[in-house]
Amino acid sequence: MAGTSAKQKSVRNMVYSLAVTILAAGVVYLFIPHEESTPDLKRVDYRVELLTARRAASYPVAAPEGLAKEWKPTSVWFRGDQGDSWHLGYHAPDGEYVQIRQSTQKPKTFIAEATQGAKKTEATDEIAGRSWTRWTGGRYDALVLREDGATTVVAGTGSFDQLTEVAGALKTE
Repeated sequence: MAGTSAKQKSVRNMVYSLAVTILAAGVVYLFIPHEESTPDLKRVDYRVELLTARRAASYPVAAPEGLAKEWKPTSVWFRGDQGDSWHLGYHAPDGEYVQIRQSTQKPKTFIAEATQGAKKTEATDEIAGRSWTRWTGGRYDALVLREDGATTVVAGTGSFDQLTEVAGALKTE
């Protein structure tokens, strides 16, 4: 009989210990802050980089004009030593990402990198008097235009409607 009582006490003590541990973990979880919303991305001013790119590039550098203020520019760069590569990234009003990329690099290599490996489709869209080719991929969809010795890619996680909106707003001066 004495052995049974000791075993019962041992099991009861284990259950109590487990309950206290779970309770402590629950309390800690409640007091640790949890970020459920997306972080507020900083809006960048890209005017200086755009002017620099337009002066240095061997092609007409494009940037959107007239997008709603909810379109937030979040990243920009120009790399003259990498085929006059221009990049301007936007956080769309619905939280998606859309970027404008231009370069004189070899189109096959540049498009693969700018579209994150998207594949060319047979579909084209007439946007602001130009014929853009649709590319689709696992990560990004894209609109691609080749003219004036450069390749322009409007790509991202946004819908084709959003990509079209940005492509339609592109101006070179």
